[in-house]
Amino acid sequence: MKVIRTESAFEELFGFQLFITKLINRNYLANKRILDIGCGFGWFENSAIKQKVKNIVGMDISEEELKIAGAVNNASVNFVVGSAISLPFKNNTFDTVVSWEVIEHIPKHTEPKMFSEVYRVLKPGGFFFCSTQHANFISTILDPAWWLIGHRHYRTETLISLIESSGLKVQQYYLKGGLFSIVYTLNLYISKWIFRRDAFLKTFLYKKLTEEFISGQGYADIILKCFKPYES
Repeated sequence: MKVIRTESAFEELFGFQLFITKLINRNYLANKRILDIGCGFGWFENSAIKQKVKNIVGMDISEEELKIAGAVNNASVNFVVGSAISLPFKNNTFDTVVSWEVIEHIPKHTEPKMFSEVYRVLKPGGFFFCSTQHANFISTILDPAWWLIGHRHYRTETLISLIESSGLKVQQYYLKGGLFSIVYTLNLYISKWIFRRDAFLKTFLYKKLTEEFISGQGYADIILKCFKPYES
């Protein structure tokens, strides 16, 4: 996942990130082997350390993408270069696999390959958590990247079908984020690419994003909890 602004893995979590830490609690992390596909700036790695993870591998597409994440320096963390559609790991390696806002960035029509790779490296009974942009009319039409580069948004039923075609099973999904998620994204495009600075009204937006993600239904992001069944 491309880091589009200067961030730190050690900043206080908010909004989407805070919701994820509540969803993926110690039951999925403590004394387990974890893979983070598209680890970005390493916030999830830093969070997993606090949950006594046995080992977590943060993977991204290039050394350049891993520069910021590398600040998370801990014996239980490793960072590797790799592709989501060709994972450089043996079969049945990980207890939990996560991937945040990555699916929409891999080459078009390679989603089945990515999910098949997740199935391959995940242990039977293991869990896969992922998120992506939801194909809601409002969040799609107000996404500048959708207009500029065809940034993909997914319908729930389409994404579930793609995941389950790999052999994984979707146990639960959540629709989260709304108006403030959209405003925050637009804010970042302007603050980062035009003014080369941090987000405008950052403290206010962090508070509103957290309220939006923690308290109820949304429409901007889809977050899925999946598992690899035991062989019958």
